[in-house]
Amino acid sequence: MKVRACRETVVNFCCSKFAAIFLFLAVFVFIFVYFNMDVLEFFFSPCLCHITLPPCQFQHKVITTFSVLRLHLQHHFCSFQPQSPEDALEECLLLDSIAWPETPSLPDPLSLEQTTDPAHSIFTILPEKGGRQWHVGDQLEVMIKMYDFQGRPKNSGGDVLLARLHNRALGAGVAGQVLDHLNGSYSAVFSLLWEGSAQVEMTLVHPSEAVTVLQRLTKEQPDRVYFQSVFRSGSVSETTTCNVFLHPTQQPLCNYTDLHTGEPWYCYKPKKLSCDARINHSTGGVNPKLKAREEKLFKSGVNMKVSIKASGSANVNVLPKMKGQPEVKSSSVKSGPSGYYYQDTWRALGGTPVHQFNTSSASQCLKGKVVHMHGDSTVRQWFEYLTAALPDLKEFNLHNLKQVGPFMALDYANNILVTYRCHGPPIRFTNVPTNDLRYIANELDELVGGNDTVVIFGIWSHFSTFPIELYIRRLQGIRRAVVRLLDRAPDTLVIIRTANLKALSLVEALTISDWYSLQRDKVLRAMFKGLNVRLVDAWEMVLAHHLPHNLHPQPPIIKNMINVLLSYICPQEGN
Repeated sequence: MKVRACRETVVNFCCSKFAAIFLFLAVFVFIFVYFNMDVLEFFFSPCLCHITLPPCQFQHKVITTFSVLRLHLQHHFCSFQPQSPEDALEECLLLDSIAWPETPSLPDPLSLEQTTDPAHSIFTILPEKGGRQWHVGDQLEVMIKMYDFQGRPKNSGGDVLLARLHNRALGAGVAGQVLDHLNGSYSAVFSLLWEGSAQVEMTLVHPSEAVTVLQRLTKEQPDRVYFQSVFRSGSVSETTTCNVFLHPTQQPLCNYTDLHTGEPWYCYKPKKLSCDARINHSTGGVNPKLKAREEKLFKSGVNMKVSIKASGSANVNVLPKMKGQPEVKSSSVKSGPSGYYYQDTWRALGGTPVHQFNTSSASQCLKGKVVHMHGDSTVRQWFEYLTAALPDLKEFNLHNLKQVGPFMALDYANNILVTYRCHGPPIRFTNVPTNDLRYIANELDELVGGNDTVVIFGIWSHFSTFPIELYIRRLQGIRRAVVRLLDRAPDTLVIIRTANLKALSLVEALTISDWYSLQRDKVLRAMFKGLNVRLVDAWEMVLAHHLPHNLHPQPPIIKNMINVLLSYICPQEGN
């Protein structure tokens, strides 16, 4: 009995002791959760909208990332559906693959003196001394050295440079590949593809200091392009702000996250009407906030889209190809050009040869085809070109707005149907009816497909102001839909239009800079690599051409793009 009583006494003592410990732990966990709710929300709802470091580097900088996440999750509302481990890993690897060289922190207030100055910077064709002959099939290498406004050499990388080799008289041009040596010097490599003169052109798009600003804007102001929706019921009408990211307020939210794709979209709930009363979607405006003097980093003719001068000659004379010299072909990885211009026509390097199509051969190529186009206004431009170039392809008047669509054109005699529909939000169009807001993945899932079906899409420019994680997730959803389409109808032809360069003003640089487009272009190519899809390389077709950069490339470039498009559809036809 004494032993049993002793045992019970010990058990009671231990239970009371552990109960105290458990109570203490419970209180501790409650306090931790209460004061770290925003961090926990990040981990349990993968809202990666404000990660400032690639996830692969997350484990190395946990403390820094924690503080950044807490700051920004307190200032924006965002929510994504959970990712699969495979998608999360892919996102991590993609972020690592496009990681930009570390750019300098900026003094406050900013002074231009120590920033990159294209007027002081120079490029040199190698070898510096004469004596070498270049032949078709060779590679030309150029070294670029960057200096600041005081003429001092830069010692860090991160500048955004473009390289082009051209001969205006021959209608020839090819893009060069730029390598950042991270010490203020760069190299550019060009494939020599035609006989005769070839002139090197190096352009500074942005100094590295401007990239610092662009990175900060994305992190701190992902909602600087904002949107609106009208809600209407009878005579009552209200307008509220909408976006992927919204500042939390006392005002309730309407959640329009797509149930199938998981794409997030929110509006502030109107005061008098229900969320079901939403009738349209529109661009609200742009409101980027710069620090003092930062606008000086985005001045056309000074440090934005400015040519760099040559030290010595900018020209080389290219001799005929030497006997036994192999043909230049594009690599599957982006280490060489995908094509070039000669006599103002685009010639592919490897892959499908590009044929030239006239009105008759284009109609014959599309005979019996259904062509579905999805995306932004750069894809709509292709629809407009075809309906203007093919007289028998008549557009139906669906009484839709010219910019918005959707559009449909029919050539009854040749049994050709061409449609266009804009992609879902975020899209900077005006007055899109909510019924016409469709996500590309959902549209692809509704297609039967087959050898008479061509699917074309392009989606990039409207995602430029948002964290690139949003773009990656959108493309992952589209890719899954493409895979499903090709599984059920392997003969379906899928063609993707890449991003392209554009003219830049201050506001455009802060919202749709070529640097933003370049990052998304890299992600797009990597995302669809290895799938049975075709790319129209709009980036190189704009860069290699002599015409000025434009978000909507001029007709001669569009004509070449259409020839590439039709060559994919009808690889053995053309003139």
